[in-house]
This record gives sequence, structure tokens and C-alpha cells, in this order.
Amino acid sequence: MISTSDFKKGLTIDLNGEIYSIVDFQHVKPGKGGAFVRTKFKNLKSGLVIDKTFRAGEKMEQAIIDRKTMQYLYNDGSGYCFMNKENYEQISLSKDQISEIVDLLKEGNDVDVAFCKGELVGAELPNFMSLKVIKTMPGVKGNTVSGALKPATLETGARWS
Repeated sequence: MISTSDFKKGLTIDLNGEIYSIVDFQHVKPGKGGAFVRTKFKNLKSGLVIDKTFRAGEKMEQAIIDRKTMQYLYNDGSGYCFMNKENYEQISLSKDQISEIVDLLKEGNDVDVAFCKGELVGAELPNFMSLKVIKTMPGVKGNTVSGALKPATLETGARWS
């Protein structure tokens, strides 16, 4: 159990059966009445951000997140196959489970996969990746002063604009 006085950014808690990460929090001590903690949570599965207020000192269960660096191997049509780099164990994840990163997956790249109680709660790409631009529109003369953007297709098939 963890108290609201122990909150810090990035801490994960189990709230009503869902796993949330603390994005922001603020301890408030009004002149009248009891102190409270205003928090902003991000649901690790759905990505939704919610605001919630707790009384100061209120306790809740801390969620223990097990993060593993896994290597993306291939897409077999029914799922995306990842390999644990420590013990070579392979798991297959569906497109729904990793929908945010699926367009940027490249075979051989590392992905940070987060589990809580043996259940997948999220997957993140590294902060920096090298991907080739395979197709883009030619620049238009006179568009360089304002830093104009043009759509591009990456080697993974993702489109950026």
C-alpha cells in the first residue's frame, strides 16, 4: 500500500482494477478544510489521461511493473512476434495490444514491453530510431523560408506529414 503523500511522477498504482501511471500531482492545503492531492493519471492499457482528487494520506495499492527489453522479430499475420533478449523466450502480441507502435516496428529493433501480474500493460519504442524515408513529394520552390513540411513514407510503411 502507498499513501498519497508518497506520490511521485512515474509511480504506478492499481485503481479499481486498472493500472495507472502518475503523470502529475499537486498537494493542496486550503485555508479551510482538509488537505487533498490533485492527480493526473495515465491508463497504461488505453492511454487515456484522467484527473482524480484524493484526501491527503489516503492509501491505495501500488502496481509493480516488470519491464523487459524485447526484440521485434516478425509479423506472422495473426500477431507480432517478440523475443526476450535475456532468455530467448518468444511471445506473440496482437495488433490491438500494441496499436500505438505497430506502424513504426522494424524487424530487429528493440521494444520496451511492460507487464503487471503477468499481463501486458504497454509497449514503448526507444526514444530514438533510424528509419529511412522511401518516398516523399518534391519540394516546391519558395517553400523553404517557412520550414514547410511535406508528407513522407517511411520504410515501415508509416506515413508522416
